[in-house]
Amino acid sequence: MFLRNSWYVAALSSEIGAQLRPLRILGENIVFYRTGGGEPVALQDACPHRRLPLSKGRLLNNRIECGYHGLQFDHSGQCVAAPTQSRIPPSARVRSYPVVDRWGLVWIWMGDAALSDDQLIIDVLNYDNPDWKITAGDALTCACNYQYLTDNLLDPSHVAWVHRTSFASPGTEDTPVEISDTDNGVIVRRWIYDRKLPSFYAPLVRFKGNCDRLQHYEAQFPCTAINKSIFVPSGKGGPGFQSDESSYVMVSYHFMTPIDADNTRYHWLQHRNTDPDNEKVTAMIASSARSAFLEDREVLEAVHTGMANATARPINLGLDAAALRFRRKLERMISRESGNSP
Repeated sequence: MFLRNSWYVAALSSEIGAQLRPLRILGENIVFYRTGGGEPVALQDACPHRRLPLSKGRLLNNRIECGYHGLQFDHSGQCVAAPTQSRIPPSARVRSYPVVDRWGLVWIWMGDAALSDDQLIIDVLNYDNPDWKITAGDALTCACNYQYLTDNLLDPSHVAWVHRTSFASPGTEDTPVEISDTDNGVIVRRWIYDRKLPSFYAPLVRFKGNCDRLQHYEAQFPCTAINKSIFVPSGKGGPGFQSDESSYVMVSYHFMTPIDADNTRYHWLQHRNTDPDNEKVTAMIASSARSAFLEDREVLEAVHTGMANATARPINLGLDAAALRFRRKLERMISRESGNSP
């Protein structure tokens, strides 16, 4: 069901501190905290004695003390104190997960620790560019399978109906798309020419009048998505597009972390090439984006319920081609990882 040898976003960096925070990821219960030096730690959230969640204990000198009998575990998961025992049981340890703090997010490797490589974490282009501004990040919990979210993020046409008051604009309902494969995912993209600006972007761009608009929807395995929106004055867009001072670029990074088969934690960042010091604009973008993603959540939670209770096989439309391609490729990766594929 899940690809385990991969990095997943566990939380916003600000959500992990010097206190125990339990989270469920890929069906596993994990407890997070930071050491006194600020390093994030992730351990299996179950004492090996009677499986009391370690998150019900306390943090003591960079160790977790179990709230039942005082067993203490260090950042590696090894039991280093057992007050009721004359010796520490050799098997008293819990799993420790590789974790990395990057891009304002705490990442966790859910598979074989020996295969973890932080160079595999997605790169956020222009992160340190002073002419760009990135939001502090936000998150929602969605009562749906994570693949419905990746489906949605490979479908630019949905904005015409789900986001009528924000991302929609003429042309989003019927302009053909191009689909291409990458080494680690699928891209859907299209230019929409000489149309009115969407209401979300109208106050943000640096020009007046109609626009040419690029919708770039990309999904990377297992469940990361990059949405790039480029707006230029009408006549300047298209395959030979060259960026200039009139170009407005918004790159949205979406990170879907399965809680289990029926629930997903959805994190996102938004990065723009304008107004890096305008906190009012940043706050407006953050608020408007959250409102739009709440619209997605309402639809996708209903889709999850509808699909789970379907009494007939659902149909597919042409707009599902990219999502189905992505699902098939991911399914093969999961099968290979679990040893169920030649």
